Amino acid sequence: MPAINDNIVAKALLFLAAIAYTCIGPCAGIDGSADSADVDDDILFQVSTIDALMQGVYDGFFTFDELMDHGDFGIGTFDSLEGEMVALDGEYYQVKSDGVAYPVGGNMTTPFSTVTFFQADAVAAIHNASNMTELSRQIDEELDSANVFYALRIDGTFPYVKTRSVPRQEKPYLRLVDAVKNQSVFEMENVTGTVVGVWAPQFSEGLNVPGYHLHFITADRKAGGHILDIAVDEGEALLDITSGFAMQLPEDGDFYSVDLGGDLQSELEKIEK
Repeated sequence: MPAINDNIVAKALLFLAAIAYTCIGPCAGIDGSADSADVDDDILFQVSTIDALMQGVYDGFFTFDELMDHGDFGIGTFDSLEGEMVALDGEYYQVKSDGVAYPVGGNMTTPFSTVTFFQADAVAAIHNASNMTELSRQIDEELDSANVFYALRIDGTFPYVKTRSVPRQEKPYLRLVDAVKNQSVFEMENVTGTVVGVWAPQFSEGLNVPGYHLHFITADRKAGGHILDIAVDEGEALLDITSGFAMQLPEDGDFYSVDLGGDLQSELEKIEK
């Protein structure tokens, strides 16, 4: 019998746990809305999987009215991949390819998002992080474990932030690695705002983005996007340890026929950078 890769086993267990929570947990009422008394603040709630998104499953199916019941903080995207989502302090924004952040309507839908109710459990000090690589290294040193999820928030004035947003896609949808070739890129200097993101463990490969997935929004809530690079002189990263994980999968559509068994990490690295 061929050996089974440990990462595949971990991924399968996480997937089964998410399905079990979603299907039998008290996370939604008959109308699809969550009962606030039943929502666990330490649950990272995710809509669909990153591998599905990477293969062009862009049709939104989960409304933002529903998503807001599961978190006041997080990141994601919109129906047809139209822009970058930032949720902060209970307010949701859509950063479109023009670089402008627009308020999100509750009837809009998402094909992929990750949210939680943010409550800081730890703080990581940041000193002279000149780029994303150095910022990641400094925060890595303060993580209690590499086997749980973290929501991450950094407020401040940043010497440099480079973001992107992808325009609305039309069917037949391109794979994400090809869709981002038409992305709009924005560079901001000495900009005040907030980094909103998630750190996911390596065993979540295929479900989420292992490591850091960060978005940005300015203090006036008028601009932002998916972070490609960033510099932080001095600051603090607030970390919310989220040991629980729940997932909502589509009930029909392209998701049911897409092949989610492959290794897409090389594509993901191109997309994230």
